[in-house]
Amino acid sequence: MKYSVLVTGAHGFLGRYVAKTYGQAGFYVIGLGHGRWSASEAREWGVDEWHHADVDMDSLQKYASDMSIIIHCAGSGSVGFSLSNPMKDFERTVWTTHYVLEYIRTYSPKTRLLYPSSAAVYGNQEHLPLTTDMMPNPISPYGVHKNIVEELCDMYAKQYGVHVAVLRLFSVYGNGLEKQLLWDACSKLSQGINSFWGTGEETRDWVHVSDVALAFLIAGDKASARCPVVNVGTGKAVKIKEVLHMLFEAYGAQVLPSFGGEINVGNPNHYVADVNDIMTWGWAPTVSLRQGIEDYVRWYQRDDDGGVCS
Repeated sequence: MKYSVLVTGAHGFLGRYVAKTYGQAGFYVIGLGHGRWSASEAREWGVDEWHHADVDMDSLQKYASDMSIIIHCAGSGSVGFSLSNPMKDFERTVWTTHYVLEYIRTYSPKTRLLYPSSAAVYGNQEHLPLTTDMMPNPISPYGVHKNIVEELCDMYAKQYGVHVAVLRLFSVYGNGLEKQLLWDACSKLSQGINSFWGTGEETRDWVHVSDVALAFLIAGDKASARCPVVNVGTGKAVKIKEVLHMLFEAYGAQVLPSFGGEINVGNPNHYVADVNDIMTWGWAPTVSLRQGIEDYVRWYQRDDDGGVCS
């Protein structure tokens, strides 16, 4: 008998890769959220059933019965969106997760929850790499809302025995992502533009979405009433200008990136993860940054209007 999992937001960037990874591992995958796709396309991404609906108590009672695991990928995924739409970001992030937690507590106490949090909860810290025992210091509504959700997960785990695992994701990228730096860079190059915000000296910890999806598969056995929290990154800090140099080379650009020196509000200058905790789970990144960027550029140049997440 196949175990069933529910992936909210399965139509989105991260949700698709998580669904596909669970499907390949032999799970029966039910997707819930917004977005329209054919049954054949859904199956290509590992989704056996797709339900177009809000993530609320009614839809969870209708579609989430007898789930072994819920992976809650639905919600906001952008610092920029949270800055311009803080209330909507709160609704998408905090309210939907509270519905999932309350559904599990009330109707399905054996179901485990995996939650994709964000490095944004750290904000500006004095020391690197970032460890999960550091005090959160978010500097954007997005980070604040992710931190609220983490506290809800911890409370439901310890107060009600809900089995949860929280994965703090760093700079996730990969084919299909139609936002953030790589997409922006490819879009600019297609228009002959090579200028970017910031100084280029900012650092990020880049982790490929296929490796992140594998982390969620492994985390399914790690969720508990202790609510473990782990970072998901590579443990390597890479400057933005280095990433762009690799992308420009892969794109075949005859120019180099230039930077305007502006401050990117809501985003700390430097991020890198301490990944010791998740590596004790048996996880390690497998896709090199150069390979991931080359694959991304090939995807963009082949099908620049066929992304899965805007």
